[in-house]
Parts: sequence; C-alpha cells; structure tokens
Amino acid sequence: MSKLWRVGVVGTGYWSEHHLNAWNAIPGARVAALCNRSPDKLAARAAQFGIPAERTYASLDDMLAADEIDVVDIVTGPETHLELVVKAARAGKHIMCQKPFAASMDEAKAMVAAAEAAGVRLMVTENWRWLEPNRLIRQLLDEGAVGQVRMARYTHTDFYTPRMAPGKALPQPFFREMPRLLFYEMGAHWFDTWRFLFGESDRLYAQMLRVSPHIAGEDSGIVTLSSGSFAGLMDMSWATRGALDGPVEDAVRPAHREQLIVEGELATIKLYRSGRLALIGDDGAERTVRERTVLDHAASHVRLQTHFIDRLNDGAPFETEGADNLRTLALMFAAYESARTHLPVSPADML
Repeated sequence: MSKLWRVGVVGTGYWSEHHLNAWNAIPGARVAALCNRSPDKLAARAAQFGIPAERTYASLDDMLAADEIDVVDIVTGPETHLELVVKAARAGKHIMCQKPFAASMDEAKAMVAAAEAAGVRLMVTENWRWLEPNRLIRQLLDEGAVGQVRMARYTHTDFYTPRMAPGKALPQPFFREMPRLLFYEMGAHWFDTWRFLFGESDRLYAQMLRVSPHIAGEDSGIVTLSSGSFAGLMDMSWATRGALDGPVEDAVRPAHREQLIVEGELATIKLYRSGRLALIGDDGAERTVRERTVLDHAASHVRLQTHFIDRLNDGAPFETEGADNLRTLALMFAAYESARTHLPVSPADML
C-alpha cells in the first residue's frame, strides 16, 4: 500500500490556495498542518480548507515540534527560505520550496547543502514548466516535430504595473516595493521554462527598464540567450498595452499572455497569445496541434505536486531538484548583472 504523505504548509497568503487545492486533489497526500505568522490569514485558510485550529501554528518551530508531518511545503517569500529550509531539513522533513528559491546564490547553495547533509529531498516549486502549453511544446520537441532547434522567441505581456497606483488593492502589494521585480518574481519561472525547453545557455545579455511610476523595480526587459548553434530572445513586460483587446477591468489583477515561436530545421512551433498551438512546415501550411491551451495555474500545481509525491515514492530525481535550480538562478542573476554592466554574462560564472 502506498504511503500517505502528511504535509505541513508554511505560508497562507495569496498563492497558498493553489498549493492547498492541489494537495487535496492528490490521493497520496494530506494537509496535516498549517503555519503562518499572520493569525488572520492562518485562521482564514484553516477555515477554508477544514484544518482544525489545534493544527495551526504561528511558527515552523511550533509546527515541527507539535505535529507529525513528512513534508514541509514552503509558500513564503524568498527572504525567509534559508531559515525555513534549514530548519525543515534538520528536522528530517522533505521540502517543497516556492520560487524564487533564494535571494542570492550563496543562500541557494546553503539550502541545497543543508538538504543533502540531512538526507532529505528538496524540490523548487516551479509551476510554469507544468503549464499546459509548455508541456505540449516539450512533447513536440521530444517527438522531433521540428528537428534541431535553431531559434526561439518568447514573449510575455501584461498591462499590470501602470495600474498599481497608491490606494489600489493588489493581490501582492509588496510588488510595489521590490527593488528587483519582473525578472526576479517572474524570471525564475521563465528561465526555468527556458531550460526545460531548450537546455543550458552559454551567454546572456539583458536590458531592463522601469516604466510604471508606482513601483521600485523593473517591469520590462529583453534578454538574449545563446548556446552553440542556438539563439533565443525573451521580450517580457508588465507595462505594455500591446495585447489589450478592450477596456481593462477596474480591479488590478494580473492578466498574463504569452507567445512562443520555436524555429527548427524541419518546422516551426507557434504558440499564439490566444493559446492556440500550431506547427508550420516548409510549405507554409499550418497544422493545429491544440485549438486552445491555457495558462492553467491551478492544474499545473496538481501536476507539479503529483510529480513531487511520485518522486518521493520511487526515489527518482525531481525535475526541479534544489541543486538543479541553481542553474535557473544563475540565469536570473546573470540577467541582472548584464543589465547592470551593459555587458554579456556567462551564467556559469554565477555558479
């Protein structure tokens, strides 16, 4: 009979709902405890998901001391990860940790080392690679649908940060104060997905820009990446009207749209902003692979967290092992270094 993995979730803020819904959808897992330093947020999530008050805790120390759990799921900001991961590892718990994994490479390496020393498993919660369109594109590449990949153009658009005026309610109000925003908060997703689809990059060049007056960090940028005979471009913005097709709603929420074009020796993959996925051959004919895909965040967490449980059961590597995520962070920090120096950077130099 398969083991039932008892999960303690640390952090009950905005994104925790996706984690909790996913755990409830996985037969081999059960949420056994919740932890948050905010009593109101903790009580609200506990009531929403039927967690008894006696299994809610104000600190990870209290949760580790009082409740029998096998897994710690960390859904907090990166500035808290080092302390929480080290404590969970030393307590012998397997760990799933939100992205961005760490605020620095040194912190990331320390967390990986702590998990290895304690003999526990550590996976970074990178759900973007688990989104429906990205899994389908990876499948097409694995099937050889385009042959050797030559070039990729990845675009992310939203008209988000210019609407973050003071006084406007935001799902994550701390976005306004983050000194590194777009390529930190979202870059962890994008660079992980880039590696998932196209492998490692030898060289990177980045330009970043702050458009909105309501934020401290950057909200637009372009990154070029290359390796061998492959080259690619990321064109990312939370401050563009380019994909708007009507009035924006008054509530300030993200409305992300993505487009990806993958050029291969045999064919081209095209993911439209509408979600349509197609293959284009030398004759110019376009074959629809999927009429509509979506950035299905909730379902992506079920896939991701099922993968986590499956790999705990069979001992095989996680797709986003803590040690593997060091290379994703190397791309992210290389992008900031390149934008600072206006020079190309080798991600390997960040490791």
